[in-house]
Parts: sequence; structure tokens; C-alpha cells
Amino acid sequence: MGQSAPAFAGGIALITGGSQGLGYAVGERLVAEGAGGLLLVGRDREKGEAAAASLATSGCRVEFAAADLADADGCNRVLEALDEAFGTCHSFVNCAAITDRGTVWDTTPELWDAMLAVNVRAPGLLSQGVAAIMARESVEGAIVLIGSIAGRGGPPKLLPYATSKGALVAMTRNLAFALMRHRIRVNLLCPGWMDTPAEDVVQRTFDGAADGWLERAEAEMPFGRLIKPPEIARTIVHLATADSGMMTGAVVEWDQTVLGAGDSVFPAPELGQWPPDAGSGP
Repeated sequence: MGQSAPAFAGGIALITGGSQGLGYAVGERLVAEGAGGLLLVGRDREKGEAAAASLATSGCRVEFAAADLADADGCNRVLEALDEAFGTCHSFVNCAAITDRGTVWDTTPELWDAMLAVNVRAPGLLSQGVAAIMARESVEGAIVLIGSIAGRGGPPKLLPYATSKGALVAMTRNLAFALMRHRIRVNLLCPGWMDTPAEDVVQRTFDGAADGWLERAEAEMPFGRLIKPPEIARTIVHLATADSGMMTGAVVEWDQTVLGAGDSVFPAPELGQWPPDAGSGP
């Protein structure tokens, strides 16, 4: 039997946050799945153009658009660049986000505005624009938004971030239902703690982390590591291509914990301890 065609053969994708970390890993995976074109979006032009050059192949054209997604006009310029460069779109993956800290006691109006602009309004505006292009071109496309398990509530230091990621749940389901008859699918992937360049900056800037924080954190994880972008990119690309069939409106949690099972009430059993001793309960 002959080999099947790559899952994204000839497809065009828009990836925000595409110059590093998770967005770059998604780009790598889409190229491996036969992408015909990618538009990467980020704020740092030098880094973004280098990322685009490293992903480009003889069969895949990769462009970079510098944009501040906190600005609605920046979102519009991204959509114009996408349409001008490729004239269509088969998948949109929104990896861009602000992850700054803020609690009930110290979150400023400015942080609320920035967080909601980048983490909620930008994916909303871009999804609207991409859906319009897909519908115009009669593309059976896919939109993948990136949430977080913090969208269930999150720790106190993530008040605005958790709120913004929770909003994406409603956005995903609303868009999925509205676009279903156009055969445009919308799904939300919610990762847990991930090892990315941005996370290293956040740990050092907001949590006072020193060298070695990653190794110490990973030693405490059930699987011995934080999530690595290339491994979760495989799931994102599954959602972003025809491999996921008619799946739409789904909220997928991708982490090494089982929310609601144990947590702080019943700690996870020690390795090799079975059945676990549940203790006396709460």
C-alpha cells in the first residue's frame, strides 16, 4: 500500500506567537505535515524573521509579520498580511499570550486591559477575520485557541491570566457553534506548566527564580519534566488538520494532573503504593 498524503499537504496556516516556544514548535510540525505556507506573528522582527527563515523549505513558504496584538489595528494588519501573502487560510493557531502575574490585591487597571486585549480580544478578532477568509474561499478550516488549565481558576497570583483563559472556553464554544455550518472547526487546547523561553523569563521576573529552577521543578513532576513544546505541538496539529475529523467545540486539558481527582484533598499516591491510603478524608 502507498503512503497517505501528509495531514496538512499544501495547507496555509496563521500562527501567532510563532517566533519561539510553542508557536515555533507548531510551525515545525505543520511543515513536517506538508504545509504550503505559514505566516508567523510576533513582536520581535529580528527573532521572527530568523524563525521564518529556519522553517522555510522548498515546499513551504514562511513569512513573518511583526505586530502588537494588544492593538486592534495590529490584528487587522496581520489579517491583511495573511490575505496579501497567501489569499487563503486553512488553519489558525493562536499561541500568543501575556502571562504576567497579578492577584486580587495588586492587579492594576493597566494589567487588566493588556491581559484581556492580548489574551481575549486578539484571538477573537483574528478568529473573526480568519473565518471570513475561510468562508470566502470555501475552506473547511480549523481554528485552535490555546488556553490553560489555569482557566479553571488558577492560583491567586494569576487572577487576570486565569480570567482571560477562562473566557476562551466560552469563545471557543460560541465560535464552534456559529461556524459549524461553514465547516470551520474551533477547538481549545489547555496546557499545564510548560518549558518555554517565555516561562523562564516569567519565573525569573515575577517569581524570583534562580538558575536551576527548571531542574528543581521537573524533579517534582509525575512524569519528571515540564511539558515540552514539540510534544504538545503534535496534539495541536492534530486539532489544526483534517486528522481530527469533525471534532469541534472541544476543550482539551493537556497536563500531568487530573483535576478534581485527589489534588489537595487526597494527595497523589507514592510510586509503587497501591492501593493508596486515602487517610481519614477532609
